Amino acid sequence: MSQITDASMREIITQRLAAIHVEVTDMSGGCGQAFTSLIVSPQFQGLNSLKRHRLVNAALKEEIAAIHAWTAKCQTPDEWERTRTTAAPPTHGTVGGQVEGTAQ
Repeated sequence: MSQITDASMREIITQRLAAIHVEVTDMSGGCGQAFTSLIVSPQFQGLNSLKRHRLVNAALKEEIAAIHAWTAKCQTPDEWERTRTTAAPPTHGTVGGQVEGTAQ
């Protein structure tokens, strides 16, 4: 198998799990050995967390065997939509919308 990349994992997940949204991040600094992901698929509807992860692991069995670490967050389209609409924008390092320690 050729080198696994975040892009190749996104494509594989989209195809095999009919995902409508996929985020894959290479946590290994580009060497393709550790990935974290967010997978949004209607196939997760009615499945608990364990069954969702088993579905993902079965669909990506060959790819997961070739890498060191794999983490997946699995959501249905409805769950993802609720998460997106309730999540506040990141404010790390800001005070009143300004970066701390800087003058305007």
